[in-house]
Amino acid sequence: MSMVSGIRRGRQKPINATTGDRVISINYPASGSVSGPEPTARKLSAVDACIEILSNSMAKLPNYVLNTSTMERVTNHPILYLLNTRPNEAMTPTVRKKLLETSRLEGGNGYDWIIRDEKTGRPKELIPVPWQLVTPWLDRGGRIWYTVMHPFTGEPMVLPQEDICHYKNTTRDGLKGISTLQRASEVIATARAAQEYEKSYYENGGQPSGILQTASDLGGVVPDPQNPGKQVGRKDLLRREWERVHAGPKNSHRIAILDFGLEYKPLSLSNRDAQFVESKEVSIKDIARFFGVPLYKLQEGKQAYSSNEQNAVEYVVSSLHPTCSGYEEEQTYRLLSMSDLRAGLEIRINMMAELKGDTASRSNWYKTMAEVGAFSVDDILELEDRPKVPGGSFRRMSLNYVPLEYWPDLSLARNGGEKNEN
Repeated sequence: MSMVSGIRRGRQKPINATTGDRVISINYPASGSVSGPEPTARKLSAVDACIEILSNSMAKLPNYVLNTSTMERVTNHPILYLLNTRPNEAMTPTVRKKLLETSRLEGGNGYDWIIRDEKTGRPKELIPVPWQLVTPWLDRGGRIWYTVMHPFTGEPMVLPQEDICHYKNTTRDGLKGISTLQRASEVIATARAAQEYEKSYYENGGQPSGILQTASDLGGVVPDPQNPGKQVGRKDLLRREWERVHAGPKNSHRIAILDFGLEYKPLSLSNRDAQFVESKEVSIKDIARFFGVPLYKLQEGKQAYSSNEQNAVEYVVSSLHPTCSGYEEEQTYRLLSMSDLRAGLEIRINMMAELKGDTASRSNWYKTMAEVGAFSVDDILELEDRPKVPGGSFRRMSLNYVPLEYWPDLSLARNGGEKNEN
C-alpha cells in the first residue's frame, strides 16, 4: 500500500474517543526560531527570496540516466518515471524537488523516503519527508538508521539507510547537515532587529522616544485617577498620560501642550540618521553570500545585462552545480540497483534548463562543440528539448585544420602540385 494512500485513509478514519484513537500533533521547533515550520527568518524578504530562488532552480531541473561506459543516455530506465513524471500519487516532480531543497536549506537536511517493491526491491515511490520529522543516528556497528515521525500519527518508525535518500547541506560530521539559516543566524538576527525597529518606528507614527524635562520637583505620590483609593508617583502619572495622548499611530502628529515648565527632548536617532537604507543593503549582501545567490536576483546591486548574464553562469557553476552533484551521487547510490551500478549507470541532473536564458553563451558553446566534431545536430537538439532531424546524427568537422605533418603535401595539392619558390 502506498504511504500516501495510507495517510489518506488514516485521515478519513473517524476519531474513536473510547479507544483513544486520535491524531497526535508533531512537536516542531518553536516558530520564533530561525528554523521552524514557518521560520521567522523567512519574514526577511532577502532570506525568503534566496530560498525561493534556489528551490525553484532545483525544482525545474530534469533528471536523466547516463551510461558512463558509453556516455549515452538511457531513456527507458524505470527510475525516470519517479524522478521526472510522478514521484508519488500526491506530488508532481516539481513539488517534491522544491520541498526537498527548501528542507535542505532551512533545516540542513532533505530526506526522500524510498518505498520499494516487495518483490523486486526497486523504488516505486519517493516521499519527501520534512526535516523536522527525521533524526539520523549511528548504531554501535557504524550503521546509519533514520527515526522518522509519522506526520499524522506521531508514531516513530526506524528506517534503514537503504530506504532514505539523504541530501545534506554543509556538514561537520558527515551524518547531519547544518542549516544555512543556522550558519547565518547572527546576520539574520541583526536584520530582523532592524526590521522590528523600523516597524515599531512607523507604528508609533515615526515619533522618536525622548524625555520630558522640568525644573520643578516631581517627587512624591498623588491619587491615581484611574484607580480610586490608590496612589501613583507623579513621574509615573505624567509618563502614563503623555503616552496615552501621544503614543501610537492614531495619536501621531498631535499637538503637544506642555505646562509646568515641561520641555520635550528626543533621544533616539532619526530614521535618516540611523541610515536604514545602507544597513539594509549590507544585510542583503551578507544574506546573499551565505546562500550563494547573485545580488541581481534579489533586485540589488548592479543591474547591467552583460554582467548579470555572467553572474547567471557563475550562479549555475558555483551555487547549483555542487548541490546537483550531491543529489546525483545520493540518488545514484540509493535508487539504482547493483546491476545498474556495475553497468556504469548514473543518475544525472540536466542543468541546461537553468542556462536557457543565456542564449548568446549557449549558442557560442553549441557552435564551438559542433565545429570540433564533439556535438552532432541531434545532440544539440536533445539539449534544447527539440526533436531529432534527418541526417542530424552525423558529426562534422572543418577541413581547414589538418595535422602539421600533412600540411606540406596538402599545401602543394591545393596549389596544383607546384612548389612555391617565393
